[in-house]
Amino acid sequence: MPGLGTIINTAAIIVGGIIGLFFGKLIPERMQNALMMGNGICVIFVGAAGAISKMLVLNEGGFDTQKSLLLILAIICGIVVGELLNLEKQIERFGEWLKKKTKSTKDNGFTDAFLTASCTVCIGAMAIIGSINDAIFHDYSVLIMKAILDFFIICVMTCTLGKGAIFAAIPVAIWQGFVTLIAHLIQPVLTDLALTDLSLVGNVLIFCVGLNLIRDKKISVANMLPAILFAIGFSLIPGLN
Repeated sequence: MPGLGTIINTAAIIVGGIIGLFFGKLIPERMQNALMMGNGICVIFVGAAGAISKMLVLNEGGFDTQKSLLLILAIICGIVVGELLNLEKQIERFGEWLKKKTKSTKDNGFTDAFLTASCTVCIGAMAIIGSINDAIFHDYSVLIMKAILDFFIICVMTCTLGKGAIFAAIPVAIWQGFVTLIAHLIQPVLTDLALTDLSLVGNVLIFCVGLNLIRDKKISVANMLPAILFAIGFSLIPGLN
């Protein structure tokens, strides 16, 4: 069963999406576009700041970079696996299924809204670390903060992209619930170093999501998701950190 933090997070996404759906009609299209651009810029900076904080280290009055090789290997291996599995296509198929079940076939942007919103709120260290803390330490404070962020993100996305964004609540509940359930099993592997490397790669993917929000050419972020697992695995190899 998902932890309390995941339940609150899922509820926040649904409420934010409903508010955006009903009040989005009152917002002019020009302002909707501006809100989406602003949201994308914020996501980019959140991802960039999170990644840079893990890569830069203070050394004798200056800054050095670390974990570059781990990042490159994790991203490349993740893309190879993700492309072979074609994860983005699988998510799109689920989005199309939801589109039919919710009788939204006339909404041409439903699947894109669902995919973009799902990647935005599912990817990142907060989702994984928050779920682990919820399961092991019964501390859901990280997921409460994530719920507040997701509330506003989905509210804006529903205004600008459509009601498909609301259904991002489903993958959030499944993913975070899954992490919560297996947290006890993988606890020995999740060292502080593993969580740091996971956070680094996760924030790079968040950065890519932000780029997708502000430009037409899209990055297949869903096909990069296995990079998070590779980051955990590579953290066990001494020479990569």
